Amino acid sequence: MKKYILALDQGTTSSRAILFDHQGRIAGCAAQEYPQHYPRPGWVEHDPNDIWNSQITVARKVLQDNHVDARQVQAIGIANQRETTLVWDRKSGEPIAPAIVWQDRRTADLCERLRADGKAGMIAERTGLELDAYFSATKLKWLLDHVPGARERARHGALAFGTIDSWLAWKLCGAHVTDVSNASRTMLFNIHLMRWDADLLQLFDIPEQLLPQVVSSSEEIGVTRANWFGAAIPVAGIAGDQQAATFGQACHSPGMVKNTYGTGCFMLMHVGKQPAVSRHRLLSTVGWRVDGRTEYLLEGGVFMGGATVQWLRDGLGIIKRSSDVEALASSVPDSGGVLLVPAFAGLGAPHWDPYARGALLGLTRGSGAGHIARAAVESIAYQSAELLEAMQRDVAASHRAIPLAEVRADGGAARNDLLMQFQADLLGVPVLRPRVTETTALGAAHLAGLAVGYWESREEIAAQWQCERRFDPAMGADQRQSLLARWGRAVERAKAWDAPV
Repeated sequence: MKKYILALDQGTTSSRAILFDHQGRIAGCAAQEYPQHYPRPGWVEHDPNDIWNSQITVARKVLQDNHVDARQVQAIGIANQRETTLVWDRKSGEPIAPAIVWQDRRTADLCERLRADGKAGMIAERTGLELDAYFSATKLKWLLDHVPGARERARHGALAFGTIDSWLAWKLCGAHVTDVSNASRTMLFNIHLMRWDADLLQLFDIPEQLLPQVVSSSEEIGVTRANWFGAAIPVAGIAGDQQAATFGQACHSPGMVKNTYGTGCFMLMHVGKQPAVSRHRLLSTVGWRVDGRTEYLLEGGVFMGGATVQWLRDGLGIIKRSSDVEALASSVPDSGGVLLVPAFAGLGAPHWDPYARGALLGLTRGSGAGHIARAAVESIAYQSAELLEAMQRDVAASHRAIPLAEVRADGGAARNDLLMQFQADLLGVPVLRPRVTETTALGAAHLAGLAVGYWESREEIAAQWQCERRFDPAMGADQRQSLLARWGRAVERAKAWDAPV
């Protein structure tokens, strides 16, 4: 019988299940959307049972649709939306409240109080993270503070906390675990000592009995209950979605970079066996632990990537489908001096300015829809270029000689050839788009497959990575610097626009 690895890719709006064969090719895929809930302004929630039901449904469907018996599946790998936080009863297995999604901002005031108390430096030093409501710690504290009796039940060991990987592992095989990559996104995990940090647990008043065991990203943590698939399957790989995508892009060596062009953009650089301290407000995070070796990444996030194109479609109405943007942007030779700073929800790394607002600059009487569309596409590349520059400065400051040879691109917007070429021009290095673009699921599959011997080594899986198209830079250094300087001036005009007076 042919054998496969099953990857569960649990995202913010949908659950996916993808079968991979030994060559790393997709042998089947199933997906199902599920609802988000917005009970108050700034609040974003999921029903954890919606997540589980959608994920188990697509996992069963991809096996059934492709006539694959569970005994043909050598292992399951999990990739998950990160930071989303839930707590459940260990006995009943039922959540005590809705999951608080990574996008939720209800704990922003708590973060500001902690910042005023001088806690941001200690948190950044130990966790590599910015003090922000994005991460799990303040969400977990909120649940313990607001669900009656929750903290006392937690102290007595009756409750379990987890990010989405933990929830799926619990449901699949009864294990209360998280891997190092997801633990490093909680703002409770010391990335230097590789353990839950007692001082941070005290700061957030979180009982240690609540926390999952931290495991490697590639190891067998248990087997599924036979009733889920008709036979027991090892669960052997776990990673947060962006770390999984980095592994799926075969960025296994220091200096390798991947950028995911999705709703937002996430750029991650492999920095080696020691975390890099960021002086430019990037995140220092655990990439994965495989065969006892922990490797670290630098990460920067852009809030408005593909979402900027959605604004052209839904807000301005100048395109009917997101895929139409490339043709409209290509209808003009350049942006005609127009720049769009898409700070609709503030600016992410390296600025972290929640009061920045969108700005459309450089308009003349000759500016048209094509110029605005081109400026929107180019804004994605400009923001990503800022991230890479910050990463290179951080690496240089740490006195590490890590050469940058290329950037590997994935995500829906990476299909836009105009964007990819402009990105290569701004970065001054080639941008490579892979043949298999489901890199998040592929990374989870690789981690699981390595743990059970389906693949023998990283070298074997790296050799399977194939480039679908390479975009080489074609812009001179002087023009590149001039464009980036002009972008910098535009960003300064957008900053602090909505700040309290």
